[in-house]
Amino acid sequence: MTDFLIVGGGIAGAAAGYFLSGSGRAVVLDMEAAAGHHSTGRSAALLSEYFGNAAVRGLTAAGRAFYRDPPEGFADHPVLGPRGVLALCPPGDEGAFEAALADGAAAAEPAREIGRREAAELVPIVRRERVSRALYRPGAMDIDVDAAHQGFLRGVRRAGGRVVTGARVRALARRGGSWRADTDAGVFTAPVVVNAAGAWADEVAGLAGVRRIGLTPLRRTAFLVDLPAGTSAAGWPMLCDVRDSFYAKPESGRLLVSPMDATPSPPVDARPADIDVALGVERLQAATSLSVRRVVRAWAGLRSSTADDTPVVGAERSAPGFFWLAALGGYGVQTAPAVGRLLAEAVTGAAATGAAQGAAAAVSPDRLN
Repeated sequence: MTDFLIVGGGIAGAAAGYFLSGSGRAVVLDMEAAAGHHSTGRSAALLSEYFGNAAVRGLTAAGRAFYRDPPEGFADHPVLGPRGVLALCPPGDEGAFEAALADGAAAAEPAREIGRREAAELVPIVRRERVSRALYRPGAMDIDVDAAHQGFLRGVRRAGGRVVTGARVRALARRGGSWRADTDAGVFTAPVVVNAAGAWADEVAGLAGVRRIGLTPLRRTAFLVDLPAGTSAAGWPMLCDVRDSFYAKPESGRLLVSPMDATPSPPVDARPADIDVALGVERLQAATSLSVRRVVRAWAGLRSSTADDTPVVGAERSAPGFFWLAALGGYGVQTAPAVGRLLAEAVTGAAATGAAQGAAAAVSPDRLN
């Protein structure tokens, strides 16, 4: 018997366990051999207050504050590092450019328009002749995802909790005031269960006899390509366009590229489709002078959303002791500190606090009734 069962050991479930550990003993259950194998381990590793709706941007701002100044012992080196984002406007996309500029105006470091020459100075491979305008988002930062994830899990263990891998939940039921989870690693019970199962969250709800929230897992492809010999991208910002049709981000001496696909998928261990990799190569080559000779490695992950592309965090009113932490929609790493804290406040009955306070109603499961 423990105090809190968290189904899902990705960064959201890890953050939930971290913040709940101040109120009791948490057990984090992950179905894979290593926690965070799916979405967390395949993240673009960027914190950006310029993306998502107002609720997501507010949660991201709260996440930045935590990552910028984490508690002592959370990580042995900084979690955040400088990056920035350069967003290109191809001719004809001026409407999308104006919308992106307006959305970025409210960030702590507002987005600003820059000239094509400055854009090419930031990322020398940009094809200036294919750009009508350019937008720079200075506040976007790299996240050391592994450091953040392990920091949360370490906090769970330090507080006396457990992280159990290879623990896929096979049955979940409430009996005598407690939830019982039958897993591949044994049976676990607690009065509170947190559904942080990512793409599998609706399946976990079904096991518990709880209504589903209409979660749609979406496949997102990424791959690595080489740079020309002698070229260093270490100081480049992430490169994208205002339509969000691709991004390219410096990564270990190469470029990490994605066509920003969002293909509905069942909850599976996602694999990249050749057509999506080819599309990413095509879009990268259209925007830059880079000629891709080979794809070094490709992978895919699932980002799960509801229809309004807003996280679902809080109590399921139809099932006592059942809480949602799901539908993070690709924003999970950057919002993890905020949604983890909000979840813990919902479980313990504490009033929402901090920068995420304004998002509490927007992310409540009650909006989906």
